[in-house]
Amino acid sequence: MNNSILENFGQQLKKLRIEKNLTQEQFAKKCGLHKNYIGMVERGERNPSLINIELIAKGLEISISDLMKF
Repeated sequence: MNNSILENFGQQLKKLRIEKNLTQEQFAKKCGLHKNYIGMVERGERNPSLINIELIAKGLEISISDLMKF
C-alpha cells in the first residue's frame, strides 16, 4: 500500500487542526475519537475509515472534499 496518501492526509489534518487552534486532545473530544488515534492519523500511521473521515471533517467544521484538498 502506498503510504504517501496517508502521510498527505495526516499533514492536511494537522494543518487544519492547528489553524483552528485545537490541541489533539481538544480535537479528539470534538470528533468523539481518541487523542492517540488522531496522532496516529496525523503521522500517517493509521488509515481512517470513511466514517472517521466524516467525523474528522465535522470536527473541523468543513466538508470532506475540503479536507481532501492536499
